[in-house]
Amino acid sequence: MKKLLVMVSMSFLSFGATAAFIHPLDFDGSDVQKNEVIAYIQSRVKKDYCQTIDMCQESMLRIMENENLDAFKRLTQAKSRDILDRAIHDYCGTVDMCTYQMIEMMYKENVKASQQQLSW
Repeated sequence: MKKLLVMVSMSFLSFGATAAFIHPLDFDGSDVQKNEVIAYIQSRVKKDYCQTIDMCQESMLRIMENENLDAFKRLTQAKSRDILDRAIHDYCGTVDMCTYQMIEMMYKENVKASQQQLSW
């Protein structure tokens, strides 16, 4: 019964329902969450490359989907939740650039910046 519910849920996701963003540090590794992350990435990449800009080529979509999945996997190992939360807040709330690739890039830059100080 549980498998049936998961399969039905996934079929709804593949027919256009927008999947929810999963916080990388809240990811539990379950198949359900793996499928949600994949559905979110596919939906987001399609929105960005087919609706926002006109670069809707299958090869581009697959490249960006893979880039985002790799970024998500790396973000599950983030050491600073505060910095990651801020990047998510800024890029998923303040501006509509909520890709794992963007979040990872800004997370890395902010971790680096947090270890620097202004000096002569």
